Amino acid sequence: MLKACLNGARTRAEHPAVPVTPAELAADAARCAGLGADAVHVHPRDADGRESLHPSVIAAALEAIRAARPGLPVGVSTGAWIEPEPAARVAAVRAWTALPDFASVNAHEPGAQAVAQALRERGVMVEAGLWTLDAVAAYARWRVPAGRILIECTAEEPAVALADAAAMLAALPTAPGGPQVLLHAEGPATWSVLTEAVRRGLHSRVGLEDTLSLPDGSTTPDNAALVTAALTAGARWPSAGSPSPS
Repeated sequence: MLKACLNGARTRAEHPAVPVTPAELAADAARCAGLGADAVHVHPRDADGRESLHPSVIAAALEAIRAARPGLPVGVSTGAWIEPEPAARVAAVRAWTALPDFASVNAHEPGAQAVAQALRERGVMVEAGLWTLDAVAAYARWRVPAGRILIECTAEEPAVALADAAAMLAALPTAPGGPQVLLHAEGPATWSVLTEAVRRGLHSRVGLEDTLSLPDGSTTPDNAALVTAALTAGARWPSAGSPSPS
């Protein structure tokens, strides 16, 4: 599976093609799906352009994307920078009127397991975001099963990011029929780690949330170009329904 991560915390000041409004997210999602992206991950914004977990903000983005591309799996973030108070994040999830197909929960953040439990109670697949070995250990103590594990390499140096990926993958709890694994990085390490995900037969993602550059180092014009570059890199993505090797 290749997921397109369309905007993240990026602003238009960083790249003019960052989608912000529901209509922009929907158009970008449909374009990337048409090129071959299997799912999209978005950070919905309120009227002032701020990331938000408010039910109306989440619903507006999800409904626009689903109208533009019916059947495309759509996920959102529950990052603590969006709503720092764990109880408020849980309350937001419980109040959602439109539900994403999946939502990421960063295991190192306060209240992560409670947020994951709230998502599971609503029938939303949990993606456990693991950024460090300590986060892998924290996830291993969860009593809430995740449907997908996101190994997120935050180091900018590609060699360091690849070493971090190997260490976190080796430390993951393993069990037959366990969660899918998606491996990705950000910034200068994006393409090296995506290539490693392909080599290992893991899911991955690409988009303006993670990088503004194409594999040759040039600035990408948009998310569509990033998706095209990923899919033409020789990737043979495993089916979204099958378990991923680690």
